[in-house]
Amino acid sequence: MSKNKMLSRALFAVLIGAATFGAQAAEKPGFYLGAGVGQSFVDETGYDDEDTAFSAFGGYQFNQWFGLEAGYADLGELEPGAAGTSLEASSAYLTAVGTLPFTDRFSGYAKAGFQRWDLDTSIPGLAGTGDDSGTDPTYGLGLQYRFTDAFALRGEYSRFEIEDVDVDLAQLQARFDF
Repeated sequence: MSKNKMLSRALFAVLIGAATFGAQAAEKPGFYLGAGVGQSFVDETGYDDEDTAFSAFGGYQFNQWFGLEAGYADLGELEPGAAGTSLEASSAYLTAVGTLPFTDRFSGYAKAGFQRWDLDTSIPGLAGTGDDSGTDPTYGLGLQYRFTDAFALRGEYSRFEIEDVDVDLAQLQARFDF
């Protein structure tokens, strides 16, 4: 049997098993906490790098369509394309989260809000970045699969605007509901 066929069958078996695991698991009102790991990317203003990034978040789900989420993202260290200073960036954020349920377990979501970013040094070559912190918009899209009433796995792609530089973050997150 070819590797592609075996991989396809294994993935199908995992999805079928996940779909039958646990009770009905639609979004319910309540608090949640989570953590994520992924990759941050920047390709602007002399910076073309990526690094491992981590996040922690918490929120309140008001109903199956709307929630508020606050979190912290360590965006890692980003090296310049040419000689220059590396940047270590982090962000504390507050976002509104709109959820679109596709099934009782699988949903998509979009989030938007504001963040307070912090850099260990200013961005060279950009006017207005003498300060190493500021407030700018953040937004993202994601998919979520709920395994049980208390646990969901999310894949998310977010953008953190830092002055005139956009830092993107792709990550896998675990969410625990209370």
